Amino acid sequence: MLDQETTAAPDDVTPEVFATPAGSKFATPTGLRVRDDLYDEEYSNEEYEQMLSLYEGTMASIAEGEIVKSKVLRVTENAVILDVGFKSEGSVPLDEFNNPQDLKEGDEVEVFLEHLEDHEGAVVLSKKKADFMRVWEKIRVAYENNHLGGVDGLLHITDMSYGRVSHPSEMVQIGSEVEIKILDIDWQRERISLGMKQLQSYPWQNVAAKYPVGTRVQGKVVSITNYGAFVELEPGIEGLVHISEMSWTRNVRHPSKIVSIGETIDAVVLKVDESEEKISLGMKQTEQDPWMILPLKYPVGTRLQGKVRNLTSFGAFVEIEPGIDGLIHISDMSWTKRVQHPSEVVKKGDGVDVIILNIDAENKRISLGLKQAQEDPWLRIGETYPIGLELRGTATRLMDKGVVVDVGNDIEGFVPMSQLGVPNIENPGDAVKEGQPVDLKVLEVDPIHHRIVLAVIGYPDIPFTPLPPSPLPPSDDESEAEAAAE
Repeated sequence: MLDQETTAAPDDVTPEVFATPAGSKFATPTGLRVRDDLYDEEYSNEEYEQMLSLYEGTMASIAEGEIVKSKVLRVTENAVILDVGFKSEGSVPLDEFNNPQDLKEGDEVEVFLEHLEDHEGAVVLSKKKADFMRVWEKIRVAYENNHLGGVDGLLHITDMSYGRVSHPSEMVQIGSEVEIKILDIDWQRERISLGMKQLQSYPWQNVAAKYPVGTRVQGKVVSITNYGAFVELEPGIEGLVHISEMSWTRNVRHPSKIVSIGETIDAVVLKVDESEEKISLGMKQTEQDPWMILPLKYPVGTRLQGKVRNLTSFGAFVEIEPGIDGLIHISDMSWTKRVQHPSEVVKKGDGVDVIILNIDAENKRISLGLKQAQEDPWLRIGETYPIGLELRGTATRLMDKGVVVDVGNDIEGFVPMSQLGVPNIENPGDAVKEGQPVDLKVLEVDPIHHRIVLAVIGYPDIPFTPLPPSPLPPSDDESEAEAAAE
């Protein structure tokens, strides 16, 4: 017989089971008892070994992580004490039972066996987990049979329709019955994913055959972004009109300037990618590219009237018809003046006469000439300024090797330093100031290279106002940014 005060516990029994609260012969500190019949003093050693072997057999047939059947031994204030046929009792919190008040001794209860022994030697059980596993077992069977009822799942907005859905209320109403398909069950996270559109045929199948490249289509604008507009061709099939494909001629700053949501538009299919579910559409392709007929409409040499739209450091953009701009390069602005910036000749909004110099329809570029719309004065320069002619001019710019002078009619000449009439000078500023009148004599005329060489023959003793410093022209970045903004 065993003496709880003098006999050591068997190897397979933890010492904690011998703590003995009042009223319990063999009990754990939590009040769970080791089965009395296992250590009854009436057993002989041989009977004890047989009993222990019996329980070891029970242990072999009970595995952690399974649902097992148990019997109610008693109900306490906070827990239900259960017998699972193991050497010690187990307890389950009272709140895991739906109707704990109806429980009575001997009732059979299914529980989930988490651990055969905790640190106190007690069986760890869970009624909640057992119930959960039974429910999910039913769900699994229903899922495999493609029939599920009485269980909540999530029907995501993206799985309601192949078309665009802004809000679930467009497809379903609270309380309404819908036919759905089970897409996925996440057993660990306890989630069911449902779908409605999966019950319909996949709209993108064979879409390339339905919408061949080059096909003219109609659709409704359903969304506008900074880079284009999405157009619904049919429910579930949308194409994108990129902002660059909206107009041949207009510089579209935002798609909303061309289309609006809900508007029906015509477009041409440019590209189809079934695997990526993408269709590229073009609006401008529904019309003839006006650039293709410009060379016929405006042959080189054509004289036109236009309006200056923008200035850059390298020229001026002139609109010759709505949406069609050409460039007057700074070198084509004047026959005679050395133009430092286009603003010296034209300003934004000016009406100007121009000549077509070149049209590159493929790259959408037109070269215009401003000076070509006027007679080239250098063709008659020898008649206007013959060699030996004496005249009065004004010093306009001091250079390293001489002075640029204005001789009238927007014609400039050059006076070399050696012809300034002042000996032994190191720079032109020692002889003349910008804005100062000077008497000149024509030494050389070169109409081919647009050059007149003069000599100073006198400095009139008359008052003059020095020219103010020339304002700095806008930087290239500023000018180009302004042009792009327009």
